[in-house]
Amino acid sequence: MPKFAANLSLMYTELPFLERFAAAAQDGFAAVEYLFPYAWEPEVLAERLRAHGLRQVLFNAPPAGLTRTAMAAAWDQGARGTAALPGRAAEFRAGVLQALDYAEALDCPRIHCMAGCAPAGAAPDALPACYVDNLRWAAEQAGRRGRTLLIEPINPRDMPGYLLQRQEQAHALLDAVDSPHLQVQMDLYHCQIVEGDLATRLRRYLPTGRVGHLQIAGVPERHEPDQGEVHYPYLFELTDALGYAGWIGCEYRPRGATSAGLGWLAASARRTA
Repeated sequence: MPKFAANLSLMYTELPFLERFAAAAQDGFAAVEYLFPYAWEPEVLAERLRAHGLRQVLFNAPPAGLTRTAMAAAWDQGARGTAALPGRAAEFRAGVLQALDYAEALDCPRIHCMAGCAPAGAAPDALPACYVDNLRWAAEQAGRRGRTLLIEPINPRDMPGYLLQRQEQAHALLDAVDSPHLQVQMDLYHCQIVEGDLATRLRRYLPTGRVGHLQIAGVPERHEPDQGEVHYPYLFELTDALGYAGWIGCEYRPRGATSAGLGWLAASARRTA
């Protein structure tokens, strides 16, 4: 049976952030993920996880910034990562080290590292080399601390100009970096918008062992996975058949109150019982 993690940045937004842990646990989730933890002390987040018997399975490295305050504000200011951006190595490295400190405090095994959006006037041939160099350094740091770094293709409709958009690109980067501490975060919502043919791509990439985390949402509105053009029950059965044992993050925007829209989760549990 698939293992689902609630994404607390998109789900339960009818509640203050720190109250979402309890709501997710009450609805039967055993794990959580979210975009960024840097606005809260790690001890506060760790206490919420312990109090509600939850595992932290993923969060993002800061999208920019040299200080924790700047890192916490960067997303709302439009930053979308620095890993592939020439001249931003100091920010990238500071962010990775901050993320690793949080990962240790939260016992979180994986960190997503964002590439960034193409800057105006940047030489196109400089971006891949910068990306590989930064990922190679970051993967080494992650490995030293028992963590895994993830990269995620993101569709350009939701994030125009994002520098990593396709699964093939991500796996080529893994080849270039050549580190066991770097994997792909495969979001089926983004993949469907950019590439489609999800079952074929799952059959291609899951057996490699290089997909460290899956995410889901309905397409195209990014609501619950029981709405839209993707038939997720079939894909859940396929991931099981392919031997995927990792977490599936529920990174969707509920149509209404989060708990009221979890019929798809109960149906999934019944099918695999």
